[in-house]
Amino acid sequence: MPISLGELATRFGCELIGDPDSVVSSVASLPDATRESLTFLASNAYKEQLFSTKAAAVILRPADAADSPVPVLLHDDPYACYARMAAVVCPPAAFTPGIHASAVVDASATVAASAHLAPNVVVGERSTIGENVFVGPGTVIGPDCHVGDDCRFIANVTLARAVSIGRRGIFHPGVVLGADGFGNAMTPEGWVKVPQLGGVRIGNDVEIGANTTVDCGAIDDTIIEDGVRIDNLCMIAHNVHIGAHTAMAGMVGIAGSTTIGKRCLFAGQGGAVGHITICDDVIVGAKSFASKDITEPGTYLASFPAEPSRDWIKKVGRFRRIEALQERVKKLEKQ
Repeated sequence: MPISLGELATRFGCELIGDPDSVVSSVASLPDATRESLTFLASNAYKEQLFSTKAAAVILRPADAADSPVPVLLHDDPYACYARMAAVVCPPAAFTPGIHASAVVDASATVAASAHLAPNVVVGERSTIGENVFVGPGTVIGPDCHVGDDCRFIANVTLARAVSIGRRGIFHPGVVLGADGFGNAMTPEGWVKVPQLGGVRIGNDVEIGANTTVDCGAIDDTIIEDGVRIDNLCMIAHNVHIGAHTAMAGMVGIAGSTTIGKRCLFAGQGGAVGHITICDDVIVGAKSFASKDITEPGTYLASFPAEPSRDWIKKVGRFRRIEALQERVKKLEKQ
């Protein structure tokens, strides 16, 4: 959507150095920007790209203003400011309210008149769809679910049953909410399935990435609080409780009945074992996992980065000889 630099500066509290009547209509990276593009500089790693950008304007910190060859919007947090401006310049595609002829809506369900149900959507018994909700093609909303206002289900999302979602959620293709958790009891005759009777409760402003699963609770609900961000291909097991504004990168796995605090960060392939508690403001590094309660905020790491195979093979050989080395040390100590 075309908008002037002056309006952007006023709306988002920036200082503008440049023509307030100049208009932007798109966003782009520093090297790809054109005279209609808005871009940003948030890291010195990309400073070289600033010198040759052709953007209509760059969002950056005051300290970088003198290095820009084009107009600038000054802000102390350029990345967050860009995110807000980009949502204005490139808003989500508009949709027409209504229910497609191929959608199937149970007679006991309630769908707001302002909602959009795309082809092959299914809405089950006693479920409710709020105002301005977009339900993309192939999405299945099972029985006893509630979807709050302004949510967006991009396509092929599944709410199995008893899923309650707050406002303004975004759910990407392949998300599955409310499937059975991995509950099984071993007996002499083999496994006995433990009924999974809880639901899933999701707060406001939550975004969940493609092909991520959030299992229902075994008895009580699985809970995801306001503002949580979960990336693609993550696994949230039954009865997990994730605190507000926590974020998880791709392929994170959280085992059952784990409680995670507010504002935590899990890097790619990180995770946690079940039945532990992690306090607020914890960072779990890539390929690291929490194996016991964490009670102090901070960064926790435990992984081996890739290195040349010959070096790794030597180290593995040394690991395997640790036990023999221990015995030799004990003998020497006795002597």
